[in-house]
Amino acid sequence: MNGIGGWNPFRPKSGDEGFTLPVRDGIHIRDSRPTRAYGYDLLLVWVVVCLMALGLVMVYSASIALPDNPRFARYASTHFLSRHLLAIGIALCVALAATQVPVKFWERITPWLMLGALVLLVIVLIPGVGKGVNGARRWLPLGVMNFQPSELAKFAIALYAASYMTRKMDLREQFWKSVGPMLATLGVMGLLLLAEPDMGAFMVIAAIAIGVLFLGGVNGRMFSLVLLVLVGAFVLMITFSEFRRERIFAYLNPWDEKYAAGKAYQLTHSLIAFGRGEWFGQGLGGSVEKLHYLPEAHTDFLLAVIGEEWGLLGVGVVILAFFWLTRRVILIGRQAIALDRVFAGLYAQGVGIWMGGQAFINIGVNLGALPTKGLTLPLLSFGGSAILMNLIALAVVLRVDLENRELMRGGRA
Repeated sequence: MNGIGGWNPFRPKSGDEGFTLPVRDGIHIRDSRPTRAYGYDLLLVWVVVCLMALGLVMVYSASIALPDNPRFARYASTHFLSRHLLAIGIALCVALAATQVPVKFWERITPWLMLGALVLLVIVLIPGVGKGVNGARRWLPLGVMNFQPSELAKFAIALYAASYMTRKMDLREQFWKSVGPMLATLGVMGLLLLAEPDMGAFMVIAAIAIGVLFLGGVNGRMFSLVLLVLVGAFVLMITFSEFRRERIFAYLNPWDEKYAAGKAYQLTHSLIAFGRGEWFGQGLGGSVEKLHYLPEAHTDFLLAVIGEEWGLLGVGVVILAFFWLTRRVILIGRQAIALDRVFAGLYAQGVGIWMGGQAFINIGVNLGALPTKGLTLPLLSFGGSAILMNLIALAVVLRVDLENRELMRGGRA
């Protein structure tokens, strides 16, 4: 197999003593093998655990003063810490179970997961069922946590896009047969997300779907056309929405008196937090902006608190961790494709786009490089359903890696 999207399997490197690689068509199958040892990719697991541990500490630091606000007066100072810890505990248990499920099973149930995600996106819009916060209706109250269907939709679209491209591989040169149905599905999902409204989630989902189409080898002209249509759709949404237009203007000139106390309030205080952090930060717990100046400090703007308390050094470590995580997951996907496991490979690369893309948007928003969007920082920010779906998605990637390793030593996936 020559690979998908224009790459070939890498030839084995010297120094891999004691490791025998299968040979196919005279070429050793390696393709960026993540680690030499069999089993799980332990380094990937440790990076994820370290990010979650940092997130747990920073969620506590960012939320400890919230009970001083009348809105949260009935909460204990450890309320968000305990809720976040509970979410991590539940997510770890479910993720551990997900690693025991073969990738073929996920491929079989992909249509049902996609259907379930669409149904939940409809249910959350029903008055009295979906929970509304600050004008947005995005959550379903489930007792132990508020579940956000858009997080399930990200996982479902990664599976669905991979399955779709696997089935349509022979039709990659025919636009309507290869791309049309995917665009229709994406359009329906986009309308439901924009009704919440949750444009940030729609941007991530669109990036996952289009990224998997590109990596699956869709014709370059078709890909450019799809990209142009999506960009045009986002431009139209901004043009015909006064709220979104104001956000763009506020982003372009956040220090203007018209915006500094309104649409750009979060952005200006986020920038102040980074400025106070300088090189090495004010120290853990030393943030001033989290004291009711910076809204959503424990969710969307957690990185600003990290910047204020840990400085450029701490922010740099977080950015490098997400870069490494994204690259590692994508390499696992490339390895699967080199082993003729196209669905598994495209799914893993879709998850890489998800984690890397969402982290990029959140970091850009916090730093003022992108307009403000309601997106959390994966694995770090407070949010039960986000942590749950992030860990399930990464657990399935670990399963892909496990099956890759089994095949590479001559076994069966």
